Amino acid sequence: MAADKKLQILLTFAEKITREKDLHKLLSLLSDVARDILDVDRCSLFLADPENKILWTIVAHGVERIEIPWDKGIVGWTFQHGKSLIVNDAYSDYRFEKSIDKKTGYRTRNILAVPLLNRKGEVIGVFQAINKLYGNFSEEDEDMLTLLSGYAASAIENTNLYAELNDAYKETVLKLSHAAEYKDKETRNHILRTGLYAKVVGRELGFDDDEINILFLATQMHDIGKIGIPDRILLKPGKLTEEERKIMEKHTIIGFNILKGSKSRLLQIAALIALEHHEKFDGTGYPYGKKGEEISIYGRIAAAVDVFDALISKRPYKPAWQKEKVIKLLEEEAGTHFDPRIAEIVIRKADELFEIKESLPDENEEKEAD
Repeated sequence: MAADKKLQILLTFAEKITREKDLHKLLSLLSDVARDILDVDRCSLFLADPENKILWTIVAHGVERIEIPWDKGIVGWTFQHGKSLIVNDAYSDYRFEKSIDKKTGYRTRNILAVPLLNRKGEVIGVFQAINKLYGNFSEEDEDMLTLLSGYAASAIENTNLYAELNDAYKETVLKLSHAAEYKDKETRNHILRTGLYAKVVGRELGFDDDEINILFLATQMHDIGKIGIPDRILLKPGKLTEEERKIMEKHTIIGFNILKGSKSRLLQIAALIALEHHEKFDGTGYPYGKKGEEISIYGRIAAAVDVFDALISKRPYKPAWQKEKVIKLLEEEAGTHFDPRIAEIVIRKADELFEIKESLPDENEEKEAD
């Protein structure tokens, strides 16, 4: 293929590749580029599975998925040795694994395989091109596939690193969320349940998956400010005095001050929820008496699911409410305590929310069940 034709193909795909955030779609694009620019029938991207010692195709033209032992075939040799390999007569090469052709019904003539290397120079997979349409594979083809394999390896490594960092970030956030509840084992599952309830509400409101996930995590931080409330008040079994109640109400502002000022969207939303989850739709809540849509949608969701869980949970000062009683209160306080739209969703999805509660009971309820 002429150099200007190759450049045209690269430019055609370049914008799509730089904009694509989904790893699988990005690797599919790179495989398409490799197929077109190398003039081959198909390409495959194999990743290593160290636990099972196999290579498997995350992308493969013409087939669903291929798995082979990571020391077998041309790709196995490339993976083990960390070197590129051109085989222009596959069936005459002892390393070629004929069983794949037998299984798929495909006839492999020639192969170009290059290793995928991470930043440490470790082999994490293999990029393979099969059946050159005209002639044999050349060193120029090898150079081009090596270049594309670098993009693929970088994308894979960045995605894995992002996933690890994201998981660690979420775990840290959740551990921080649990810090306030750690003192009171009776309500430890409360924060997880409110997050799960919020997911249900968010889905009904049409939130996308990313927003639902943020809502799930952020809602669990609604009481993080309780970490600054004295134990004598936080753990008091009886009714609070007026002075104690005012101190307890400060947990909303304490939580906001802990979470505010971050560039993270998750923590920004969590800060709003911490501040607003005791505000009421009619403006009679605390700490600032916000009214209606002055309260963020996240705060309005948290207010509803927090009260819902408190009502259906047993506490030292009250029994758990039955569904009918809870629904009646939600109906009565829609438009006063609760955003009417959110109250309607909680009522409509009550059975699903009760199932969440049953799957995550409080410690006192588990003891009773035993």
